[in-house]
Amino acid sequence: MVAQRGRRNGSSSASGRGRRAPDADNAPTAELPAVETADPADATDPGAGGLPVKAVPEAAVARLAVYLRVLSTLAEQGSTTVSSEELSHAAGVNSAKLRKDLSYIGSYGTRGVGYEVEVLIGQIERTLGLTRQHRVAVVGIGNLGHALANYGGFPGRGFPVEALFDVDPDLIGVPVGGLPVSGLEEIPRVCAERGISIGVIATPSTAAQSVCDRLVEGGVQCILNFAPVVLQVPEHVEVRKVDLAVELQILSFHVARRADGGPGAGRVADTEGLGGAVMSS
Repeated sequence: MVAQRGRRNGSSSASGRGRRAPDADNAPTAELPAVETADPADATDPGAGGLPVKAVPEAAVARLAVYLRVLSTLAEQGSTTVSSEELSHAAGVNSAKLRKDLSYIGSYGTRGVGYEVEVLIGQIERTLGLTRQHRVAVVGIGNLGHALANYGGFPGRGFPVEALFDVDPDLIGVPVGGLPVSGLEEIPRVCAERGISIGVIATPSTAAQSVCDRLVEGGVQCILNFAPVVLQVPEHVEVRKVDLAVELQILSFHVARRADGGPGAGRVADTEGLGGAVMSS
């Protein structure tokens, strides 16, 4: 997956550096330091206010999402604590990297005990902005769009799909996943009225930029782009591009290297602990 910053009005600056953390095994589990948010109401949260979101490197943010998935599974299984070794193994990163990642959000664990699962879940959720829902719009109701609209896992994770759009007149007004499909010309109005913050583009590449422009016009701040094209967006809009062909090409490289018996053959390099994801800005 590729992270793309706003490009229409210039490139955004790089993320700041996180604070130097104390020894991960010597400090007690800490509550989340202050985190700057776009919503002033969040500033009153006892767990908010001190470490700017930009202080967390983007690669670490991606890993935090993986840690959260592992921790949620542990919580469902009744676990109350987890060691850094156990959590890092389940997440596929080394324990030193995990402790550094968690130090960005102010959690250092307790020697001989590890991390409190529920506390750590709360800290990561606040850092990732998951303490409030983010309404999602899907544009392009083809095979992929249908699958996304019907996926029941989004609402439970705080991402309810609230709007669907397509250019096909035969789809307009037809309910998909319980929501009627609207025309593309309705994107700005519907997104503004329903408070859509995340737009998912699942259209052909030829339509992606015009769809993106309409989403931005409707106040959408983040876009997940499945179209094979680089979108031009204002500085304040965040874009993440999912290109399955690129991911397959990366895997092809590793298959070929393994077949040739080259250095590192037999394993996929993962220097950032992202499972081979490509990050750029």
